[in-house]
Order: sequence, then C-alpha cells, then structure tokens
Amino acid sequence: MVRINKIVRALTHEGARGKRFTPEMELKRALMNCLLWEDQFYEDGVAIAERIKALVPKVTPARVAALAIEAREVMKLRHAPLLVLREMARHEKHRALVADTLAQVIQRPDEMTELLAIYWADALGPQQQRKRQPVSAQIKKGLARALTKFDAYQLAKYDRDGAVRIRDVLFLVHAKPKDATQEKVWKQLVDGELASPDTWEVSLSSGKDKRETFERLIGENRLGGLALLRNLRLMQKAEVPRKIIADAIEAMRTDRILPYRFITAARYAPDFEPELESAMLKSLKGYVRLPGRTRLLIDVSGSMFAPLSAQSEMTRAEAACGLAVLAREVCDEVEIFTFSDSVVKIPPRRGFALRDAIIDSQAHSGTWLGKAVAEIDRKGDRLIVFTDEQSHDQVPAPKGRGTIVNVASYQHGVGHGAWTRVSGFSEAVIAWIAASEATLQ
Repeated sequence: MVRINKIVRALTHEGARGKRFTPEMELKRALMNCLLWEDQFYEDGVAIAERIKALVPKVTPARVAALAIEAREVMKLRHAPLLVLREMARHEKHRALVADTLAQVIQRPDEMTELLAIYWADALGPQQQRKRQPVSAQIKKGLARALTKFDAYQLAKYDRDGAVRIRDVLFLVHAKPKDATQEKVWKQLVDGELASPDTWEVSLSSGKDKRETFERLIGENRLGGLALLRNLRLMQKAEVPRKIIADAIEAMRTDRILPYRFITAARYAPDFEPELESAMLKSLKGYVRLPGRTRLLIDVSGSMFAPLSAQSEMTRAEAACGLAVLAREVCDEVEIFTFSDSVVKIPPRRGFALRDAIIDSQAHSGTWLGKAVAEIDRKGDRLIVFTDEQSHDQVPAPKGRGTIVNVASYQHGVGHGAWTRVSGFSEAVIAWIAASEATLQ
C-alpha cells in the first residue's frame, strides 16, 4: 500500500498562502486583539473563543498565565483573559497557577461575576436548566484574594442585577476580610445596604441639573477618563464651560485608555480635538525613539472597516490609525503609506490630521499587501505594517527591519522571512517595538 502524505497549506481568508505559528504565538494572536465573542470580518466570535480554548493546554502553564496578565494589564482587555483562566482551571498542569494569575487579572469587581458566568456557561443547556458546575478550588482562592482589593464604593458601583451577583461570589468563596472595616462593608453588601455610589450614571439619572452635576463630578475628580471621553458631547449640550472640560481632559489619567478611544471621542466632540490629541500623545512620554528612516504602511482595505464589536462603531482601521499616529511621533525620519488595491504615499502629518489623511487616502477595497511591501520596502530602512494580516497575494520577506502589527485575531498570518510580529491595539505595541530594537543595539 502506498501512503500519500497530503500537505494542507495554511491560507488567509483572502486566499494568500499564510504562515503557521507555534501554539504560543497563535494563542497570543488570538488573545491580544480579542473582544470576546464579538464577530470579526472573516471569523465569528465563537470560532475565535473556541480556538483560544483549544490552544491553552498546548502552551506551557507559565506562558499562558503571563499572556493572560499581559492581555489585561498591557493590552487593557477585560473578557478574553477571563476565558483563558477558565480554561486553565480545566487542565491539571495549568491549574496550579490559576489563583495567583486570577488575583492579578481581576481589576474590577464585576470581572469576578463575569468569570463565573463564563465558568458556568458550558454547563448550562439551551434553557439553562442544567446544574451549575462546581467551581474549582483554585478559582475560589483567586476570587477570594481578588475580593479583598475592593472598597465599598467599588463594590456598590459594580453590584448589578444579573445571573451572578457580587454577594454570590462572596458566599461561594468564603473569603476572609482583611480588617474590621472590610468585614462591615461585606455585611452591608450581603444585606443590600451599601450606599448608592456617586457615579456619573447615578447622578445624571437622578434628575438634577446636568451642567451642575458634571461640574461637581469633575471638581471632585469623580469622572474617570473613559467616562469623561464618553460624555463630552453631553457636557457640551449641557453647556458646561469649555475651560472646565478642557482642563479635565488635560488632567485625566490615560494609562487605562486605548488610543482609539480618543479618536472616537474626537468624532463626537470635534471641538476638543486639540485637547484629545494632546491627551492621546501623552502616553508616549519616556518612550525610546526609533532612529533612522521608518516607513509606516497602514491597511485601509475593506475588511479593516468592520466594527471592532457589535457594541462599537469603532473599526480596526481606526485602531490601526491610533497606533500609526503614536508610531509617527517616535520616528526620527518617517514616510507614510496606505495600501488597498494600490499604494498611496501620504503627507507625514501628526495627530488626528494623520488619521484623516490615512482614512481618506484611497478607496477601501482589495488587500494587496504583498505588492505594497515589494513597492516600498528598502534595505536599511525600517518597515512597520499595521494590518489585520489578510492578503490576496504573497507577502515577501522584509529587506530591512520589518514589523507586522496585527490588529485582528485571525488564525493564519501573512509574510515569510524575518518579520517581527506583535499583536494588539494598545499603545504598548509602540513601546514594545522601540524597546525591542533598543535591546538589539
């Protein structure tokens, strides 16, 4: 009998020959851009989640734990790291690291309830009539430690109606309070007697004057950075003085806000573009610069303009623009190009003006990344590509230093040869590129 070895080639969704990755790299690609269970242009959210589940046991426990922490702390993702932790709890070799990892990953009280919802999802039938699966000891230990992080305000703010409440977590894990004050708070939580939190949602729904409410919340520093961005248009409508809003943007913390959030805010409140641009660029303070000539290549093909999620109007193109805006600021010399059906060179503008030039540069159609790389890549230069890693054609090896920044979660990537790869849409991507080059010098 003659045995025929059939080689199955990896192809991108656009049909080009793709690149296979190690399980660890594949898990990182799937995780770092993943808004859990949200559909992307070529793959639905369920398929991506199932791929994450299948990859966890194929990667060493320490690396899985490190990726979960990186996804939460560096890439600022909330739900996908919880799925990774749930999967770690299934596997004997990974289980021992769950409690320590979980205690570090959980940064908001509602993430505890979301984790349990994920944990029990597999055990529930279509009518949710099946019994809940017993929670592993490591998950309980991690949740117990996470519970002690939160004060009365945080617990009240995130104690929402749902299938799982924060007090359910408390009953389940039998956590020990760190002191008498926390013990009192937990009793109030169980009894439903926590004071209503003074959040912007509660204050605005109380019927009080909106301008007065916003001015008070800003003055008392009770409006977080993301809440501030989301409410700019409402504050303008309420006639909050421009200087108060501008000063709040200047003073806001930006460490937990993804770059594309500023682009979204500017879309709805264009009057504050200068302040928003300045706040966005603040995240680059102290970054290592990229010496020599850099060419930035941004994907503006049709697939890049699908929303990041069903709840978001933001697209992967705008996420890529946010990163390109930041990258442009750390380059000593820079040329900037976009690609779709053709390659277009655009002016090396700064800030939101660069975003506009990228988006308006050409029609958003095909994905000819290989042709674009062949046309603009030069020996001695640095090429950074911002893309969802799909292509109609073969992507050649870089002639100089080549980096592909992947802003999607698809299984197969593109580009053969010595490409450096990084996934995510946090400003940490730019820091990583600069720091990784510095270590090689």
